[in-house]
Amino acid sequence: MAGPPAIVQNGPDVLLAVRVQPRASRNQLVLAGPRRDAPAPRVEDLGPDSITIRVTAPPAAGAANAACRAFLADLLGIAQSRILIARGDTARRKLLRLRDTDVAEVLARLHSAEKQPHR
Repeated sequence: MAGPPAIVQNGPDVLLAVRVQPRASRNQLVLAGPRRDAPAPRVEDLGPDSITIRVTAPPAAGAANAACRAFLADLLGIAQSRILIARGDTARRKLLRLRDTDVAEVLARLHSAEKQPHR
């Protein structure tokens, strides 16, 4: 059985479980497989099993975290201030809180962004 979903609605916010890969050759979003193991049809169940964000920044001095937030904000069309690192500040696996947003909107933008080339 798979772990918890990579994206869930949490009140007015969305929680996004991501893996950040610093020092990548380019900034990139990688979504791995749709979730199919949940018994009840919810919007979250249409999301990916895992989300990887590759950033060119190094992990030193919080540069990769800043790059991750900036890249994700650009992909989602929201302000960086609405993206908080809820857990994993110094780890590669992080839980991000996207304030005042909807899981269906985030999923749609992530799937759309994955198909587009990134800077």
